[in-house]
Amino acid sequence: MIGEMAGTFLSSWPWAHLGSFKYALYGPMVAKAVEAVRAGRIVDSWWIHLFVLFVLRALVHQLWFSCSNMLFFTRRRRVIKDGVDFKQIDNEWDWDNFLIMQALLATATISTLESLMEASMVFLEWRGFIIALVIHIGFSEPFFYWAHRWFHKPTLFSLYHSLHHSSPVPQPCTAGFATPLEHLVQAVAMTAPVFGAILMGCGSMALVYSHILLFDNLRCMGYANVEVFDHELFESFPLVRYLIYTPSYYSLHHTEKNSNFCLFMPLFDAIGGTINPKSWELQREISSGKNDQVPDFVFLAHVVDLVSSMHVAFAFRSVSSKPWTTHFILLPLLPIAFAFMVLMWCLSKTFTVSFYYLRGRLHQTWAVPRYGFHYFLPFAKDGINHQIELAILRANKIGVKVISLAALNKNEALNGGGLLFVHKHPDLRVRVVHGNTLTAAVILNEIQSNVKEVFITGATSKLGRVIALYLCRKKIRVMMLTLSTERFRKIKNEAPQEFQDYLVQVTKYQAAQNCQTWIVGKWLSPREQQWAPSGTHFHQFVVPPIIRFRRDCTYGNLAAMRLPKDVQGLGTCEYTLERGVVHACHAGGIVHFLEGWTHHEVGAIDVDQIDVVWKAALKHGLTPA
Repeated sequence: MIGEMAGTFLSSWPWAHLGSFKYALYGPMVAKAVEAVRAGRIVDSWWIHLFVLFVLRALVHQLWFSCSNMLFFTRRRRVIKDGVDFKQIDNEWDWDNFLIMQALLATATISTLESLMEASMVFLEWRGFIIALVIHIGFSEPFFYWAHRWFHKPTLFSLYHSLHHSSPVPQPCTAGFATPLEHLVQAVAMTAPVFGAILMGCGSMALVYSHILLFDNLRCMGYANVEVFDHELFESFPLVRYLIYTPSYYSLHHTEKNSNFCLFMPLFDAIGGTINPKSWELQREISSGKNDQVPDFVFLAHVVDLVSSMHVAFAFRSVSSKPWTTHFILLPLLPIAFAFMVLMWCLSKTFTVSFYYLRGRLHQTWAVPRYGFHYFLPFAKDGINHQIELAILRANKIGVKVISLAALNKNEALNGGGLLFVHKHPDLRVRVVHGNTLTAAVILNEIQSNVKEVFITGATSKLGRVIALYLCRKKIRVMMLTLSTERFRKIKNEAPQEFQDYLVQVTKYQAAQNCQTWIVGKWLSPREQQWAPSGTHFHQFVVPPIIRFRRDCTYGNLAAMRLPKDVQGLGTCEYTLERGVVHACHAGGIVHFLEGWTHHEVGAIDVDQIDVVWKAALKHGLTPA
């Protein structure tokens, strides 16, 4: 019974069941701050400063998270190469619980010691910094060191500390992923120097802000999983390595759990005999930028629009780890997103956005620094093709096996579905793939076997053409919506003679008013959807997807495939798709790589390859989404 009581004491957060309503616990602090504002005490009220401080603390963690996950800057200095998967993200979802706890403790402390705190309401007192430094080195560092070793005792580790170590890849958010008891210990280590200075009459606002924010920055740095110090610093000044820890130093503690227990100063590991002997060599290796890997497969995407540009792993993982939807809380950030758009348009080249591992092989997503609307600007065409070409040449140079073009990057009017680059560079070793063969296969395999008639919009497009040719071979009547008789006849003549009569040109939506299977390759307005009979199912390969206007009809999603179960390190959703699901053109590139095919998949889609690609996808564990 005693063991069970010990196991439950401060091992879980009491507000865990509140969900997002937990932020109401900031209420007392906010109420006091509002009261101070009304009283006109904006500068000389600790309640105002407390509120500002906790906003800044949350911002510190977010900025460190964003910077550490900007792979285009950090991938060569990543310590642990694995990606952060959905399981870790979900486990760490409430990483900020410790900020709520400390806000409640700070509110109680200021309310109790109000007169003492008021006495320290000065902007700067230099003696306080000296006192705080002495207390930090003399108390906080050894206190945390021994408490940390204590948490690694078998019983306490299983009851408390194992939760923190369950995150396989350290992140700034991981710094907050721990039990209440651990954060109480950390709070004592953090606040002791500040309160020591205040009790000695040397407290100041500058001390409180600088000490606590520096504490948070050092914590986030250690968990960043990106080496920030150059090894030459420690080689030139060996003593420095005992005064400040590094992300690689902490990573050894996180993975091996038997060394490197210090707060910020490895000096105390040296005194306690717990420095991992690999610490300095690992730091040298990582800081030399040798931890970069060449991907085997690259999916070359682009930004869709301004709002969804924040759906990236280095922005908000609470957003990027779920299918994209418009988050109103992000709207105030649109000016920042707009500034980044202009900056990318003017200065940026293709950059790495995310990655995962499949069968032990590295797959990356690169982004062309262009937004959806850019692709419809006539004067932007050459610039976009130049960016795509540079990405293909870079992939070819570093040894990428397959690069798959996403969405508008393979637009027929832009570059002929990638044909432009293959013709211009006939000696490419990297295989260029548009992935549309699998896109067509996904759409075709959604159609029920008893369907005898379909209606296609966008019928003369790359996908519309091959879908029509495939279906007519199955003796399915295909109504192809197009005003161009010439293009229709060209496609019809590609079909075997005995199946050509199954292809029918129509010029109005009214022709399909009795057809319940629509394949949408051109955007449909609500008015145009009205021509479909009740019970119609809209299959679609149009971007953006059509509005789900008809309640008496059903709507398919964009063609997509679910990745195999052995995918590792996947922690972002691909635009509006569910977790673990990627667009069919992305999956098509994966199949091309896994099969080891040596041809380029560019230009027109070969109807004879649809079943081949589909069977290959299923063979490798990709499944319809």
